[in-house]
Amino acid sequence: MPVIILGVDPGSHATGYGVVETVPVARMMAGGVIRAPRQAPLADRLLVIHEELTRVIAAHAPEAMAVEDLFNAKNARSSLILGHARGAILLAGSQAGLAVAEYAPREIKKALTGNGAAAKEQVRFMVIRILGLRESPPLDQSDALAVALTHAGRAARPQGRR
Repeated sequence: MPVIILGVDPGSHATGYGVVETVPVARMMAGGVIRAPRQAPLADRLLVIHEELTRVIAAHAPEAMAVEDLFNAKNARSSLILGHARGAILLAGSQAGLAVAEYAPREIKKALTGNGAAAKEQVRFMVIRILGLRESPPLDQSDALAVALTHAGRAARPQGRR
């Protein structure tokens, strides 16, 4: 039975999203990058992220949301701001009643490429290949699609093998 998964790659300026339907072969239903105004106050950027993701959820009715977890940013302020963006994203999913899963960047890279230290371009290459895309999506979008594909693969495993 097909399942629709929304994958999200958080960012306070650019948040990637990708909607994947799992059928015998996964297919991309939608994807894009939510761009919040760079000069806007953080609260306004968070509102843009939340509102746009809420629209994506309403338009595609996913059953699950998968979000990339925090990574070790170069400084504490960057981590804190990214945490705020993730909060707005998690809130949108929770308000819609979605099951929300979180995956570490290394886990996503390993799931798609077999290498937890793979470059973003390697991940994008595998996303294109797995989904049979004709065009190369922006990195933020391909990262979000990678999160959705990781969740699809994890959710398909029997419970005892996680």
